Amino acid sequence: MPFRQINLIEPLQRALARQGYTAPTPIQLKSIPDTLAGKDLMGIAQTGTGKTAAFVLPILQRMTEKYPRVLRALVLAPTRELAAQIGDSFAAYGQFLRFKHAVIFGGVGQGPQVNAVSRGVDIVVATPGRLLDLMNQGKVSLKDIEFFVLDEADRMLDMGFIQDINKIIAKLPQKRQSLFFSATMPPQVSQLAHQLLRNPVRVEVAPQATTVELIKQYVFFVDSYSKEKLLLELLLQKHLTRVLIFTRTKHRANKVASYLSSHNVKTDAIHGNKSQGARTQALQNFKSGRTKVLVATDIAARGIDIDDISHVINFELPNEPEIYVHRIGRTARAGAGGTAYSFCAADERNFLRDIERLIRLKIEVMPHAYHSNNAQNAAGAAARPPPKNQRGRSRSFRPHHGKSHFGR
Repeated sequence: MPFRQINLIEPLQRALARQGYTAPTPIQLKSIPDTLAGKDLMGIAQTGTGKTAAFVLPILQRMTEKYPRVLRALVLAPTRELAAQIGDSFAAYGQFLRFKHAVIFGGVGQGPQVNAVSRGVDIVVATPGRLLDLMNQGKVSLKDIEFFVLDEADRMLDMGFIQDINKIIAKLPQKRQSLFFSATMPPQVSQLAHQLLRNPVRVEVAPQATTVELIKQYVFFVDSYSKEKLLLELLLQKHLTRVLIFTRTKHRANKVASYLSSHNVKTDAIHGNKSQGARTQALQNFKSGRTKVLVATDIAARGIDIDDISHVINFELPNEPEIYVHRIGRTARAGAGGTAYSFCAADERNFLRDIERLIRLKIEVMPHAYHSNNAQNAAGAAARPPPKNQRGRSRSFRPHHGKSHFGR
């Protein structure tokens, strides 16, 4: 179904065509008509399904009904990178409209952000902490907000933003349209949605915490001291073209990036201790292809829209299984395929079990030169039946004899 059949106005259709988009994704198809009708909405969808356009497009269209130059739309996002990305979406989809937007987040000086708001904007995309700071300074007023979006709500709560969110919600007008998007719906998130929304339409395009079907998933049982060597061997293969690597800690991200760089693999690291300028530059280098590898903590696990990531590698398994789903969702975006590799040491066996229980899938075990029986036996994987391929036949792998055949 093309976008014109869900009653989007011509300037939006023209902008979509310029971006190369011809048909809505399932979350957009189910969300946009109800949002255009002015209803509150709760959207639940796995990462990479097009949630940003699902709220940006109808908000822009509804705002064309009148053109006062006051702040009418507010979007809250958990990270600076996601806020910037949403701001880019408002610019791209609204390029043939007359609206102005500003992006507000911490980690940089507030001066340019305050100046942008003071000149008059229709839309603000913000992280909670900086927005609340500017509100307390009297630099931002929410009294005219008509459209409010809480994006990645579960991640907001994971990052401890609940108090800031509640303070912001308390300053919003009672009469408004609210949109609430989350990848999962644990009890605390459900309670927040109940507080925020009025008779909402519920849209769910995939079961909660499922992984994208197009992602091929493999696990390597490897001792911690051999992970870097295995990682380097993988990255020397040509079919790993753009790779996002996840670690649990900032220190480990720096260490892995330094190791790869010392072996002539173009690599950047991104995490919370990096300055905003360094984080922005690292993302730009990765998007443009100047670097092949980006090593990240979970700051990059949600909402970062980078095309053509061929592989996600969990150098360390996350200790929360839901995070695994968000990490690997950075590949196989917009209908493309992708591959997720996970390294599992003996002390990570419980993390793997929790992940497999959540996704209801036994992840396929890959042989390699640094194979650890200790790690595999600890995870209880030795007794697993052979996994099946898409045609239902069991797959087997030859032992490693010096040649690489990692999921080819």
